[in-house]
Amino acid sequence: MGMAAPTYWTAEMVRALPEDGNRYEVVYGELLVTPAPRPWHEVLVARLIARLDDYLRREPVGIVLGSRADISWGEDVLVQPDVFVVDIAQARTLTWARFQNLLLVAEVLSPSSARSDRFLKRRRYQEAGVPWYWMVDGDTHQVEVWTPDVQFPTLERDQLSWQPAGAATAFVLELGELFRPL
Repeated sequence: MGMAAPTYWTAEMVRALPEDGNRYEVVYGELLVTPAPRPWHEVLVARLIARLDDYLRREPVGIVLGSRADISWGEDVLVQPDVFVVDIAQARTLTWARFQNLLLVAEVLSPSSARSDRFLKRRRYQEAGVPWYWMVDGDTHQVEVWTPDVQFPTLERDQLSWQPAGAATAFVLELGELFRPL
C-alpha cells in the first residue's frame, strides 16, 4: 500500500484555516504550526517592539509590527514574524499584500519554532532580501544576526545595532536590557 503524497500548502489554503489559537505559516509549501508561545517569548517580543517603536518615532523610516501579520512573497509563502519593520511607504498602504520590503525581522526562538525559524524561514527571509534577520534566543541570552549574503550568523551577546537606510542614527539595544529578569 502506497503512502499519500504530502499536501503542498499555499498561502490561500493557510488563510482559510480556522482561528484556533495556533499560528499557521507556510514556507516553500510546508505548513508550519506553532502553539501559543511561552510567556518569556512574549516578554521579549514586547520589549523589542517597544524599543524599536521608540527608535522609529525618532527615525521615521518604517513601522514596527508584531506577529499577527500576513507577509507573503509568492503563492507558497505566508509568514508571521514575531517582530518586523516594514518600509514606511508600504506601511501607509495598510494592506498586507503590499508589505514586501521588510527592513528587519526578529524571531524569538521557542522550542516549537526553533527549527523552522533557524532554517526554513531564515532561508526564505534571505531570499526575499530582508537586510537584517535577528534570531533572539531568550534561553542563552544571545542573538544570531543574519544578512542576505551570509552562510553563518554573527553571534551578539552584548548589544544589537541596526541602522536602516535613511536613518541618521543607529538603533542600539544592550542585550542585558533585553534579557533582564522580570
